[in-house]
Amino acid sequence: MKRILVVKLADLGDLLTATPALRGLRNGHPTAHIAALVTPSSAAILRGSTAVDELIPFDKARFDRPVDAAGSLPAAVALVRRLRAGRWDAVALFHHLTTPFGIAKYTLLCLGSGAPIRAGLDNGRGWFLTRAARDDGFGARHEVDYWLSVATTLGGRNEHPRLELTLADADRAWARGALGRLGSEGAGWAMIHPGSGAFSLARRWPAERFGAVADGLAEEHGLRPIILHGPAPGEQEVAERVARAACRPVELLGPTPSPNALAALLERARLFVGNDSGIMHLAAAVETPVVAVFGPSNDRAWGPYPPQAPRHAVVREALACAPCIHRGHSFGTPQGCPARTCLDLIEPERVLAAARRVLASVSHGVGGGRALGAQAS
Repeated sequence: MKRILVVKLADLGDLLTATPALRGLRNGHPTAHIAALVTPSSAAILRGSTAVDELIPFDKARFDRPVDAAGSLPAAVALVRRLRAGRWDAVALFHHLTTPFGIAKYTLLCLGSGAPIRAGLDNGRGWFLTRAARDDGFGARHEVDYWLSVATTLGGRNEHPRLELTLADADRAWARGALGRLGSEGAGWAMIHPGSGAFSLARRWPAERFGAVADGLAEEHGLRPIILHGPAPGEQEVAERVARAACRPVELLGPTPSPNALAALLERARLFVGNDSGIMHLAAAVETPVVAVFGPSNDRAWGPYPPQAPRHAVVREALACAPCIHRGHSFGTPQGCPARTCLDLIEPERVLAAARRVLASVSHGVGGGRALGAQAS
């Protein structure tokens, strides 16, 4: 294969889960031209990657719902024409076939690309695929492993998969400057993200409990908490609520120049604590120990990768109704349920206990790597 198109119109965290598969395709086809169809907001994390040669940005919001697509037909036609002009040998679809509209959208992109070989996940709805990996539903495998299985059908190989992100000197310089303005690092930073991006506000653990966690990390481990917030609506307000709830001093740090600059910031932390979000995946990508709080979303699909790594911990409540977003072959609803029981039952001490195990494991050097910790529930 000389020309391979990868389709991953996804937000930051979802695109990061595809980076091991992209590396697998590059390993299997070192001289091929590999292009990725991605969203403009997440494209930055692939810049500088040796796994891809070309980025094709396209705003997925134009086609998230039928009502949006109706007014975006000219853009869709232009995109299909551009893809067809690429003369692709193969297209790799890194999306589940879940909703009728989504199936129609991805069928159009794959067939419209003109590629004779079309690879993807098949749950019985992938009639247009010529090479398929089995889709057993959300959480049956981690998303990273699903996309690796698709890459394998095209000859991809990645024996040691990990999330990949290229940081430039300018990214690390920005991070050093930002932390320098906050003063000496002392025993180290604990970076806390109480938001959850724009996809689902239902994933947010109560801000007041993050405040208690910030206090506990400072008191028990001597860490300096930094409360992070992204550009999504309401995130700054949530971060400020955490700061007000904390009894000890905390720092607030707002949107960064780019996802890569934020990753460089996270790289300098001793610990990251947050909800299911793209920022959580950024922390995992730079091998910062992660404690992730999961409620309505599926930790088996989107937990910090690799899930077996001792440096990561997932804290969740084992309820029959959870997860209610991305369960089986169903998309569910990003709004979750009004009760929020899956998050309300998680007390700060459980998150602090997970952090305690992670940090103890890091100090003992368990398992090698930059930093290692523990898987918790």
